[in-house]
This record gives sequence, structure tokens and C-alpha cells, in this order.
Amino acid sequence: MAREILPHEHRVRAWLRRAGAAPEDSDELIQEAYCRLAMLEAVDHIDSPYAYFFSIVRNLLVRRLKRQRIVPLETIAEIDAYHDDRPSPEQLAAGRLAYGKALDLIARLPERCRRIVQLRKIEGWSQRQIAEHLGTTEKAVEKQVWLGVRFLRQAWSQAEQDADDLMGEHEQRGGRRR
Repeated sequence: MAREILPHEHRVRAWLRRAGAAPEDSDELIQEAYCRLAMLEAVDHIDSPYAYFFSIVRNLLVRRLKRQRIVPLETIAEIDAYHDDRPSPEQLAAGRLAYGKALDLIARLPERCRRIVQLRKIEGWSQRQIAEHLGTTEKAVEKQVWLGVRFLRQAWSQAEQDADDLMGEHEQRGGRRR
């Protein structure tokens, strides 16, 4: 963080000034961006730390401006000018996390099913190629893919439900302390 992000903070602050953010708002946005970076489990997926940091601050500013009742149109136009069609760093990180989670779930499949699902869904082989490679029928491959995908959907849904339940419990405990 100190080597890759801090040296660029002044550039982000200068952009925030040009975007019309008050100094105290800039401090809050930058602090929130640092918090988000600190919450990441890993940072090895970040190719451009400055761009990642800038994108977080920009997205936080856009969210803040959208919540305000009166927003100068010039401010939104300037911020939108910095938007490109590439996925945001948050989207990239979420995608990598979801991919890792999917690989973990695939690893829990029985060996034959796991190998077939990997060949079909990860490596993009056709059912015919897999059947020939494994010396089985296309129907057997189709059945294994169906079973594997069904397991993955159920496991993914269960994991999301568990996370929702955990968040609900956390919010309830937090609500009682107040």
C-alpha cells in the first residue's frame, strides 16, 4: 500500500478538487477507499494499483453525488468522462473471487464428474471430444455435466443463503447493542 498507492494519493486529491469535492469530502472518500483496499483478501490480482485506487474513489464519489438531492450537472459530466467500458476494479475482483469459489465447488465433485465438468465448462471441450477422450458415450458425458452443474447451482445457492443468514444475524446483534 505504501509503495503502490500512497505516492498517487496527491493525484487523486487533485482530481477530487477539480471535480468539486470539498476537502473534508475528499478526506472521507480517500479514507473509504483505503478501507476497501484493506478489506481485500489478496491484492495480487491488481495490475495497476493507481488505476484501481482511482476507480474506487471515483465510484465512491459518484455514489455520494447520486445520493445528494441537487447535483451540479457539470460534476456528473466530468466524472462520467473518466468512465470507460472496462469492468471496474471491484467487478474484476468480484469476478476473480467468484471464479475461485466455483473452482473450489468443482473440486468437491466426485473425480469422474469433476474431470468431465472441468473439460466441458472450464476448458471448453465438446461432449463428443470428452466422450472420445474418456472412452465413453456422449450421453454419459451429458449426464455427468448435468449432475455436476446441478450440484454447483445448489452449493452456490446454499453458500449465498448462508452468507445472507450470517449477515442477518450480524445486523441483529449490531441492532441490539445500540
